[in-house]
Amino acid sequence: MKIFPKHGLIALQGLSACLKVQRLAFSQGKRPFAAVLIGPDNSKILLTHFSISHVEHAEASLARLAALHFTPEYLWTCALYSTWEPCAMCAATCYWANIGRVVYAASEEKLLELTGKGNEENFTLSWPCKDLFEKGQKDVQIWGSVAGMQEEVVEESDKYWKPIREGKGQ
Repeated sequence: MKIFPKHGLIALQGLSACLKVQRLAFSQGKRPFAAVLIGPDNSKILLTHFSISHVEHAEASLARLAALHFTPEYLWTCALYSTWEPCAMCAATCYWANIGRVVYAASEEKLLELTGKGNEENFTLSWPCKDLFEKGQKDVQIWGSVAGMQEEVVEESDKYWKPIREGKGQ
């Protein structure tokens, strides 16, 4: 497993695009999770997706769509950007779709802090995606969390999670 990317500006552009998709999700009453697939040129947005439900996560849904639209060889040269660290289900789906790079803004650890322990809307797993990818046979490149972007994603996401934490619903 390699750490990606060496060019932080590229990652910030991808994560900024991802955050725009998350804002769209929030405006539609959806959970604050988003993913963007960027092509091998590190700039062309190929697909976007936001979380539809507690089982139809942004990253897994995007990875499945990508696997339908692009060859595994092509996907190996692409990067999936996510506002949050992919959970075990999403990381595994990226792995099986053959997406070669994963970049996320905020950690699953931060998500647990934000949502609160025992939150029925989001039962996080304490299983970092890096650990999952290290168990695989592919050299998936990963980078996250990203300082600066993590704080912005947490702040944006709290608009959704704060009423739930306070028992006021969404």
